[in-house]
Amino acid sequence: MQDFVYTEHALVVLEERKIKDIWVRLALDDPERKERKEDGTVDYLRPIEEFGNRYLRVAVNPHKQPTTVITVFFDRRLGRKS
Repeated sequence: MQDFVYTEHALVVLEERKIKDIWVRLALDDPERKERKEDGTVDYLRPIEEFGNRYLRVAVNPHKQPTTVITVFFDRRLGRKS
């Protein structure tokens, strides 16, 4: 996914949670899986090796141009990839 922008909320949580931009790009460019939500958003999920293989969840609105990253977080429900 080449072009995307962050919402103000996403920028705040990136800083607060010390999530690197490169990890977001990795999840968007090469996700392990995608989950389409009823509201039309799509979550991209990928384990981040540098962060103990915890799963990063990147929620985007694909209907806006450029694609908009709504929020980003490490999903504790998914744990770590072995």
